[in-house]
Amino acid sequence: MFTSIQFLIEQAEKLQQPLHEIVIQFEISSSGRTRESLTADMTRRLDTMRSSVEKGLAGPVHTLSSLSKGNAYKYYSAINHSHNALTGPWLSRAIARAMAVGEVNAGMGCIVATPTAGAAGILPAVLLSLQEARGFSDSQLVDALFTAGGIGIVIVNRANISGAAGGCQAETGSAAAMAAAAAVELLGGTPQQSAHAVALALSNQLGLVCDPVAGLVEVPCILRNAGAVSQCFTAVDLAMAGVESLIPADEVIDAMERIGGRMDERFRETAQGGLAATPTGRALAQAFWKQARGENTNDL
Repeated sequence: MFTSIQFLIEQAEKLQQPLHEIVIQFEISSSGRTRESLTADMTRRLDTMRSSVEKGLAGPVHTLSSLSKGNAYKYYSAINHSHNALTGPWLSRAIARAMAVGEVNAGMGCIVATPTAGAAGILPAVLLSLQEARGFSDSQLVDALFTAGGIGIVIVNRANISGAAGGCQAETGSAAAMAAAAAVELLGGTPQQSAHAVALALSNQLGLVCDPVAGLVEVPCILRNAGAVSQCFTAVDLAMAGVESLIPADEVIDAMERIGGRMDERFRETAQGGLAATPTGRALAQAFWKQARGENTNDL
């Protein structure tokens, strides 16, 4: 079982293999399954990711609370009719894809939790946008998913991926780190550069609270996926340029675990602090629960 990013890097360098191959070989040896079986399962996950993105961008998604108001489609339509997005053509499209998956999740649609439902938009947004931009094959994206999975295993073993245990840093932060490692590998970076991308992406999200309005995985969760995609792209660009994290990835993960453990419970998915506890957040929650009970309200 992987408990260290450094171990993954050392194995990849020692065997002169990419990170995804180290993860696949571990899965084969630990599960007794064949490469073909493992790859087929991961391909199905990629297909589900793509379907959730496409559904979220095809039109406004109706969510249980109606709080998101079809923002993914709104944003995607805007950038498709304008070339002036400050985030550029590829990051802006990745942002739209991340939001799309979040809205599909909030509408009880089928998504792939990577590593959680609340952070499910980040990895598919990054990988599918890179495929569109650079022409990577589905097979290459499947390999990248194994790399992301290996990073996720380390994070689970050293810390956690639960907003209730560690705040949003554990969800969107972990997802951004997983996606960053996978993206660096896709772009031809070294295993060590993937590790630096993990550290850089996660460092920028340390301390992020989990404060869902009305306790729903919608506000601010969906837009946090968009922000995490931006952090991922930044980390990847830095790592590919040779910029290194002075703090090793394993130590960044350990720091996240310590921060999460010391975080007030109001900031860990209880909807009792942060944005959920603002006057507007409380009013929206009250209106939603009135609506859920069948009471008349025009506040949503």
